[in-house]
Amino acid sequence: MSFSIRPAAPADVPDIVGLIRELAEFEQLTHLVQTSPERLHEHLFGTRPVVEAVVAEAGGAVVGFALFFTNYSTFLSLPGLYLEDLYVQPAQRGSGLGQALLRHLAQIAVQRGYGRFEWSVLDWNVNAIRFYERMGATVMPDWRICRVTGEALQALGRKA
Repeated sequence: MSFSIRPAAPADVPDIVGLIRELAEFEQLTHLVQTSPERLHEHLFGTRPVVEAVVAEAGGAVVGFALFFTNYSTFLSLPGLYLEDLYVQPAQRGSGLGQALLRHLAQIAVQRGYGRFEWSVLDWNVNAIRFYERMGATVMPDWRICRVTGEALQALGRKA
């Protein structure tokens, strides 16, 4: 199958939101999805963008995406690329598209002089873990993600 990868454009936002919903369904996290085309558009293309995205097209349709942003390593004293989400529709899996998306993002990180390319993976997603390890990633066994959201974030912010 032939595919192409390109930076997301404003017209891609509805397709990306649809893919985010598919990803949430796959991860059994649909109850957490609050995204909308308007909200995502603002964060990708608004006056102060905070994320970037690339899309993968096959047969004239958007069939995958990667959404990422810049983070920073104090130890390296360099920015890094953090992959928030990567998703390829099931019919396209095994075509090399996921690998191509990861390579594309790695090229962006290298071109920008970043010191790291990082992402998270759910511990039950053994297929993804194996795929990432084959691509050269190290799954960090000693690190855990900490998150504060919703009411807990509001409460923590009030204590400042």
